[in-house]
Amino acid sequence: MKSVVKKGFVYLVGAGPGRADLITVSGAEVLRSADCVIYDRLVNPSLLKLAPRNAEIIAVPKRTGGDSVTQEEINKLLVEKASEGKTVVRLKGGDPSIFGRCAEEVAALADAGIDFEIVPGVTAGIAAAGYAGIILTDRHFSSQVVFVTGQEAEGKQQSSIDWKWLAKFNGTIVFYMGMGNLGSIAKRLIENGMATDTPAAVVADATLPTQKVAKGPLNRINQKCKEEKIEPPAVVIIGAAADSPRSCLPSPSDSRRKTGLRATGRRGGMSWFTKKPLFGKNIVVTRDTEGNAAFASKIISRGGNPIEFTTIKIKPLTEKNEFLRVLAKISNFDWVIFTSANGVNIFFEALGKDSRVFGSAKIAAIGEQTAAKLSEFGIKADFVPDVFTGKQLGKQLLCIADLRGKKILLLRSQLASNEIIEILEKSGAEVLNVAIYTVVAEKNKSDWLIEKIKKNQVDWLTFASPSSALSFFEQIPSQIVNSANVKVASIGPTTSEQLAKLAVNVDVTAKEHTIDGLLDAIEKSEKCKT
Repeated sequence: MKSVVKKGFVYLVGAGPGRADLITVSGAEVLRSADCVIYDRLVNPSLLKLAPRNAEIIAVPKRTGGDSVTQEEINKLLVEKASEGKTVVRLKGGDPSIFGRCAEEVAALADAGIDFEIVPGVTAGIAAAGYAGIILTDRHFSSQVVFVTGQEAEGKQQSSIDWKWLAKFNGTIVFYMGMGNLGSIAKRLIENGMATDTPAAVVADATLPTQKVAKGPLNRINQKCKEEKIEPPAVVIIGAAADSPRSCLPSPSDSRRKTGLRATGRRGGMSWFTKKPLFGKNIVVTRDTEGNAAFASKIISRGGNPIEFTTIKIKPLTEKNEFLRVLAKISNFDWVIFTSANGVNIFFEALGKDSRVFGSAKIAAIGEQTAAKLSEFGIKADFVPDVFTGKQLGKQLLCIADLRGKKILLLRSQLASNEIIEILEKSGAEVLNVAIYTVVAEKNKSDWLIEKIKKNQVDWLTFASPSSALSFFEQIPSQIVNSANVKVASIGPTTSEQLAKLAVNVDVTAKEHTIDGLLDAIEKSEKCKT
């Protein structure tokens, strides 16, 4: 009997303008099903983590140099991988159909009889404008917008851009890939009749914490970019809307509404992205892989640039006999205490996510994040302390409950301190401490991070546990950190104590011992500087 050969399929997916979470839901879902991912240079590398672990990952950079891949080679590669019966994701920056050479790739697939689908993405022109606070079609300034390439096909004998028409275009012009030819673009528009003082803006590294914006009149914009060291990739925006769109607005009560403008004093007030509290700050996260990913997303939401350096790995201990014996009689306890979100995850993974095992036992959580993780499994914590430490959990629990003779089960890390056990046992409680996970050090290549710290390219090092601090400074000497222009932030007193033992200067310790509290402390410190 002949085996059925799986038919290949190609998805041409828009990865968005740079920031990883701007990919569409559909694009992310397709990535998760890929057998092979073929991606461009401008694609955010963190998106590749969405692909299955066994997926083939192929980079196809198109740039000047020996490692460049031609479009013809990419077309051939798409056909070859799909012909092997693979689900291929062609991951392209921005939107595939906007200056993405999509037509050529689709033609190659169609000629080879390979089925395909185009998954749209957020195009760079729209994203760059939005993140720079420029409204491309603000009705007070522009009722039309045009997208133009700033770099036409090589070997083209004659430009297909109508410069005379563009120079008279009464709207917003967005040039893609225009940085290299910015001087020439401005010159040709002016030669064809565009006013020299027409507002222009250039947005580089759009949507990323490294985003930079240069603004100026058309005849000066190229020089402004040189002065402000603006480099590709960048989007060029030309027209009235490029000049802080709400810096001047028609007065609603003004009879000259269609022609008269009034100043509002809000010049630059639409630049929301660069005003985020941690914009442009390079922040190193040092948790486990999963924890770093969650931490990084919070940093990005505040405008910062997360730098991931994994220091620890969470190792479950739920296969040990002690845990299995406790699991069988867990409903006999009066209180079950969880001291971390990691512990909650590991417990329910071992349990099979069935919360009925607790019976009438009450549940305590060390903090809001642990309580939130419990709620994901349908459990509402009966008690959460005001201060998120084991010591305070024990002390505050005594204030609300008589624990004499009560049976208490602690489910936590093997490395946790005994403070809470001592407090509970002194109250007359019978405490069973069960380690359901441990933390082991994770080694990485550290030369690149040491170099960044030495060059003052890191603003903050963050530590969310004593284990991560210990592992980090086993790989990076404390004297390098102490002598550099980098600050150290700790999630709480226990972690700060560990850092002190390692002879590391701690700049801030979070009052609320959570990741959000840690970022709040960093924000407060940054505000004090200004």
